[in-house]
Amino acid sequence: MDFSPAMIQLPLVRESTGELVRTPEDVYCVCRDLERCSQESFHTLLLNTKNRLINRVLVTLGLVDASLVHPREVFRAGIQGVASAMILVHNHPTGDPTPSAEDIRVTRQLIEAGRIVDIKVIDHIVIGRSVNGSPAFVSMRESELCTFT
Repeated sequence: MDFSPAMIQLPLVRESTGELVRTPEDVYCVCRDLERCSQESFHTLLLNTKNRLINRVLVTLGLVDASLVHPREVFRAGIQGVASAMILVHNHPTGDPTPSAEDIRVTRQLIEAGRIVDIKVIDHIVIGRSVNGSPAFVSMRESELCTFT
């Protein structure tokens, strides 16, 4: 057996891109490419304490009308990236950004998981397709579909 000391590397705080993300419009600007996706995909925007973007992470790539999401996968990158907060984002390939009952249920579950791991879930944005050049998205916070803390 080799009992030589193990090399341990501790994660450093990742520098933010400097991009401030506070409003649903800011989120849309970062994630507008999701409008063109033919599959549902779920992303997180990892933020530092000043709401500056640390990273955008693809959590899952789903089917035409569904994406499996579990807190374990959602918060993994946030914990590794030393995020203080995150914004959840996913698209609806149908173009209609109206959150489904399942979207609301999953969001509530993720808000609670965020409380446990001390990563604040600020909002969940659902992106649809632009109509006549106007962005199509729904903020669950602004729509008051879930209670974000």
